[in-house]
Amino acid sequence: MDAHLFRTGLVTLILLVALSGTGLTFTVPDNIDLNTKGKLYEQFSFNHAKHIQLTKECADCHHHTTGTLVEDPNCVRCHRNSGETKTVACRGCHSSDPFSAATLKEISVSQKKYHLDKPGLKAAMHQNCLGCHSKKNGPTGCQDCHRRTKEGDSFYNSGPFAPKNKPASGGHGGH
Repeated sequence: MDAHLFRTGLVTLILLVALSGTGLTFTVPDNIDLNTKGKLYEQFSFNHAKHIQLTKECADCHHHTTGTLVEDPNCVRCHRNSGETKTVACRGCHSSDPFSAATLKEISVSQKKYHLDKPGLKAAMHQNCLGCHSKKNGPTGCQDCHRRTKEGDSFYNSGPFAPKNKPASGGHGGH
C-alpha cells in the first residue's frame, strides 16, 4: 500500500473517531462546481478530493475549517467570541459582485471594519489557486482550468472573433 495513501486514510480515520463523540457532522464534497454563473468562462468541476490528497491540510486553502474556532491572530481581535465556523465556502464571505450597490453600501457604512480590502469571490479564488499552482507547477493558464464561453471569446477577441487581418508592418496598424 502506498505510504501517502495509508497516512491519508489513517488521518481520516482518526478524525472520524475524534469527531464522532463531539456531535459535529459535516460532509466534505469530492467535487465542487465553480463559476456557476460565469459569463466569460464556463462552469467547471473542481476536484476537491484530489486537492485534499495533495495538500493534506484544510488550512492550506481555507482561512478556517468547519467546526473550529477562529485561531488567526488578526481574526481573533474581532472574532474571539464568534463561535464555531459553519461554512468554509469562499462565497460565505467573499461577494460574487464586489462592486454592486449593496456591497459598496455595506463597506461605506462600516468604515472601521477590518475587511474593507477583502477581495471579491473571483479574486479570492484566483489568488488562492494561482498562488499555490505557481509554487507547485500546477496549471496557471485561464483555460487550463475552465474553458472560455462564446461571449468570452467575443470579449477577448479570440477564437472565431479573432482579427482576421494582420496589421501592416511599420507599427500602429499602418496609420
